[in-house]
Amino acid sequence: MLDAHERFVASGPLRLWTERIGDPGLPAVLMVMGSAAQGVLCPDALVGRLVERGVQVIRFDHRDTGRSGVVDFDAHPYTIGDMARDCLAVLDGYGLSSAHVAGTSMGGMIAQWLGVHAPDRVRSLTVMSSSPMGHDLRPVWARATAGEPADPDDLPPPSPAYLAHLAAGLPPGVESDVALFRVFNGPVRPFDEPSARAMLELALSRAAHPEAAANHDRAAWREAPDLHAPLSSITAPTSIVHGDQDPVFPLGHGEALAAAIPGAVLHVVPGMGHTMTSPGLPEQVADLIRL
Repeated sequence: MLDAHERFVASGPLRLWTERIGDPGLPAVLMVMGSAAQGVLCPDALVGRLVERGVQVIRFDHRDTGRSGVVDFDAHPYTIGDMARDCLAVLDGYGLSSAHVAGTSMGGMIAQWLGVHAPDRVRSLTVMSSSPMGHDLRPVWARATAGEPADPDDLPPPSPAYLAHLAAGLPPGVESDVALFRVFNGPVRPFDEPSARAMLELALSRAAHPEAAANHDRAAWREAPDLHAPLSSITAPTSIVHGDQDPVFPLGHGEALAAAIPGAVLHVVPGMGHTMTSPGLPEQVADLIRL
């Protein structure tokens, strides 16, 4: 059982739910989850392994998820950069001048933003199951959904299984989420459905406004000049962790990230998809997070 302590911190007018695990006197790892994902979707096994490695871990609910504040997106649209500033507010709330930053999927893009625009706050950078910040993926998705061949000069498209799941239009709820996570898991490693279901049920039970999480997709597609800053300006020691079975961002996305960030080390995890719902995988990924 993790020894966890919860706290709300302020990010402008928003209150963000946060949780610290481990000795507050140790260096911190800030875990940044993906689109629509609460902090509790960061597996306990991953957090526990990181604590064993000698750090404290902070995870939090993004705006519009879980127990954090909700935004009227139509009146106050926000971007990935605004979500990155929430991360800085979390560090400020704990009195931390810097942290190791580990982000997954859209959280990986947020982590890249921090590496570019707040380098003094980032001790190291780990980008997991993600894609280069600022790269326009709309043409990739448009060709894929239209059944057209992929552009060999662009990043690879999502897998047919993922596109088929989206096209099925399952009603929202735990069953739809479990089906999505099965696709995320990929076909190679076993899918721990009981564990995934319990995690997703927990997330649904603590979501005050579950519909608000859809705002993350709107934020991810919003253009902003700060997203186009060159990744070559990142100076933090960087690791890219990517599965070779990722159905959302196939391996070419991780390879492109590793090529764009000076000195970045690419760790390809055999059989890993877009989530850590296979036995032993959270611990394996935790051992690859840059400290």
